[in-house]
Amino acid sequence: MAKRAHKILIIEDEQFINDLYRHKLTQENYEVISAFDAQDGWQMFLKEKPDLVLLDLILPKGNGFEILQKAKTSPETSSVPIIILSNLGQPEDAQRALDLGALGYLIKADFTPTEVVKKINEVFAKKT
Repeated sequence: MAKRAHKILIIEDEQFINDLYRHKLTQENYEVISAFDAQDGWQMFLKEKPDLVLLDLILPKGNGFEILQKAKTSPETSSVPIIILSNLGQPEDAQRALDLGALGYLIKADFTPTEVVKKINEVFAKKT
């Protein structure tokens, strides 16, 4: 029986970036679902039960910090790895995200999609 593809939820409001990562991750044989605002992102998180979340911090209808905090304090979602992918480059933003339980904090301008996919692959390699 074939192994189930890991499901990744992308919560990113910029259509181009969302599509870019969806395409790149699909090429890597991941199942990818997307949300474009904090409200839909949280609902999809609960409904779809992803294996990993790629989360932007600046979102319509809320923000990524709120999703991260809810996810890490809810028993049903607390074990899901969340990687922040944001343009917020201030050290205090990164520290806040890591303190709330983010697995990693990547600044969009500093990482190519290929490098982000490599980080995701490393997360799943450690889990097996």
